Amino acid sequence: MASLSSLCSSSPSLNPKHSICKTTLNPPRLKTSLAYPARTLLTPTRTLLTPTRSIARDIPADLSKTNDNLPYKPKQLGLEKDPNSLWNRYVDWLYQHKELGLYLDVSRIGFTDEFVSEMEPRFQKAFKYMEELEKGSIANPDEGRMVGHYWLRNSSLAPKPILKTQIDKALDAVCDFADQVVSGKIKTPDGERFTQILSVGIGGSALGPQFVAEALAPDNPPLKIRFIDNTDPAGIDHQIAQLGPELASTLVIVISKSGGTPETRNGLLEVQKAFREAGLDFAKQGVAITQENSLLDNTARIEGWLARFPMFDWVGGRTSEMSAVGLLPAALQGIDIREMLAGAAVMDEANRTTVLRNNPAALLALCWYWASDGVGSKDMVVLPYKDSLLLFSRYLQQLVMESLGKELDLDGNRVNQGLAVYGNKGSTDQHAYIQQLREGVHNFFATFIEVLRDRPPGHDWELEPGVTCGDYLFGMLQGTRSALYANDRESITVTVQEVTPRSVGALIGLYERAVGIYASLVNINAYHQPGKYCCILLPISHLILEMKVISVVVLAWPCVEAGKKAAGEVLALQKRVLAVLNEASCKEPVEPLTIEEVADRCHAPEDIEMIYKIIAHMAANDRALIAEGSCGSPRSLKVFLGECNVDELYA
Repeated sequence: MASLSSLCSSSPSLNPKHSICKTTLNPPRLKTSLAYPARTLLTPTRTLLTPTRSIARDIPADLSKTNDNLPYKPKQLGLEKDPNSLWNRYVDWLYQHKELGLYLDVSRIGFTDEFVSEMEPRFQKAFKYMEELEKGSIANPDEGRMVGHYWLRNSSLAPKPILKTQIDKALDAVCDFADQVVSGKIKTPDGERFTQILSVGIGGSALGPQFVAEALAPDNPPLKIRFIDNTDPAGIDHQIAQLGPELASTLVIVISKSGGTPETRNGLLEVQKAFREAGLDFAKQGVAITQENSLLDNTARIEGWLARFPMFDWVGGRTSEMSAVGLLPAALQGIDIREMLAGAAVMDEANRTTVLRNNPAALLALCWYWASDGVGSKDMVVLPYKDSLLLFSRYLQQLVMESLGKELDLDGNRVNQGLAVYGNKGSTDQHAYIQQLREGVHNFFATFIEVLRDRPPGHDWELEPGVTCGDYLFGMLQGTRSALYANDRESITVTVQEVTPRSVGALIGLYERAVGIYASLVNINAYHQPGKYCCILLPISHLILEMKVISVVVLAWPCVEAGKKAAGEVLALQKRVLAVLNEASCKEPVEPLTIEEVADRCHAPEDIEMIYKIIAHMAANDRALIAEGSCGSPRSLKVFLGECNVDELYA
């Protein structure tokens, strides 16, 4: 007998596979005209109590004319609503990675088999493009640079021995320095232990480290971290003031590839001023992460800073979390960075298969293409239902939008591509903008991030019989997903067993690859970003760019209540499932039940998918046991409770 967590979770002792087939990322410039596959309707197979509404979406004429090679044809979208058909679709398309404990559910995106077939040649080109990228092809032609963030977690893939040596040497240096700081071998000028980290950087030099710190830092890390990620003087003053007398035991990490980024430079000068005013020697507490011989590197070397670590010219800011940029701050907080690298490496291996159904990054790219018509007609709303993953949507904003927001395609056509990303954590979103998502403008698709494990083993307890606090969060996620889909709002669900360095590394690797594949599908270069520098250079030239941002927050109770009602229905169904499993578990011998048998005994065959999800969540929290089968194949499972509750049996 095994719990679901033991069947599906990753083992910390597992090492990433290093015999990885080489994949690379320099897309061949496509010279042929691209005829984008048309979307075929999914037609509901039966009438429901709530009739399915078909939705017509018109795209402004100016968008449809941006590029003759990327035509947009207004279409109607009718989503499948029959429970049995949806269950079959869920099982057929469910992706599972056993070693990582990661699942990808794309069943609530309405692509058809015909659409997948039409997209197949395009995906094969994308796979080849990614393969060439990993082999070291030039992916950033303006600067003549390779793109090699995949080598950071498997240096044996680097196309030149010198690159492998540099990667391994940098990782060893990061680990050695962090170990010495945490152990107290490297001390402050006063001979005390370092207690704080002040990280100065912006963009990819901040968003990745912030996300990882929020997700993985222990409750009481050896060093606590703060960030200066803007040139706002009040914000800088606040961070320094919060340190107070601990400024003397603060390790300052300055992250800038060139050393000339204005915001980072300004932050450094402000921090150095604070050190001078406190009578402290900044150099004895300063660490630089920068490109060799950059302005920052030369400054740190001349002034004798405590340490210097390299940034490589073939790693972009938005994909730098697995470099010293992200690894050093993480290691200083006590996070297992080698496990994070291992998770990304294992995910990279999964994303190298050329079989679309078995490639999770390709499945994400397929969904993005379908949902946004390949022209960014819909936004991506990222909803992580875990507080520790709150910053994942901000991290993805840069990764996705800076990579895919392009004016021109590879053939020089004006296409104005991109996917807008925003999000908030669940169930906080219930009280913010879910109202608009459910009933307002149909201009988005959702991505739910689900974590099966609620608390560490042995720490859970029931708020009421059969219901824990985590069950409410689970119910809100499932209820919101159902409520959105009932109104023809499509969604993806990414599920991980728990938030660990390995699973976070896997999530980063998953989305990095999905961005590269999607860029190839729409014929753009994900690693070229001319728009960024025009915005950075304008202030330097003393030009003024006036930007007006209108923020609208919509709060309305009807949709909040709809989500809560759906969540309540999930919890009510869970109690019925528990009763059925308890009765079977009290028999002699114990009677393990299939998902279908549980659904039948609950008199809810139409809710079989939700019943499976309930059981998966319970099993991940050691409240149900799997007798046989694989969690990646729901129909093969047989489940029972670990004990018989006689009182419940005769209640």
